[in-house]
Amino acid sequence: MKSNLYWILTLFLALNLNAQESKFDIEANFPIAIGDNFLEDNYNGIIDLGINYRFLQKEVLNLGVSANFGFFKNTKSGATDLNQLFDVKIIPIQPRLFAEFNIPNLEKLHPQIGIGYSILIYNAEWADNRDAELPADIDDSESGFNFTLGIAYDISEKFFLQAQYDFVKIGVENGVPDISYNTNINIMKFGIGYRL
Repeated sequence: MKSNLYWILTLFLALNLNAQESKFDIEANFPIAIGDNFLEDNYNGIIDLGINYRFLQKEVLNLGVSANFGFFKNTKSGATDLNQLFDVKIIPIQPRLFAEFNIPNLEKLHPQIGIGYSILIYNAEWADNRDAELPADIDDSESGFNFTLGIAYDISEKFFLQAQYDFVKIGVENGVPDISYNTNINIMKFGIGYRL
């Protein structure tokens, strides 16, 4: 047991020796759906967690891959009558490729652009007052293209603040109108990150 703890501590310290050159970071964000779309009208963002890995680090540009996992819940008072029959949760999963820019003379600022694919997993559970003859809970998903713009500001060698905008273009199933309200999702994220 002591041997395993020793190796874990050694690995953690090695990863943290040069935080600015770190290839990994983790982040916790508060997501806010914005714009005229079903997510903004009916759901509140609860949390968004992410991990970033930079596979190429140069003086001006870093390239990497990232993944975010969010959580939205239909807790808005203006939710549609249909959503009030259900307790609906949406879990966005967003893998992407990103480019991060290192600006000379502004070393603490790191603009970022990314492109990827988003999967929105829906879980709908009937409200407590449902009729026992109604069907069981509903699980479904939608997916589509994801475009990201962001900026990070270093507050120390390890910690940074960030703001990020995600545009997601999802497909819709038969019977759902193919209009921007149902297909274009805009999410702002504000959070803090830690370099491993």
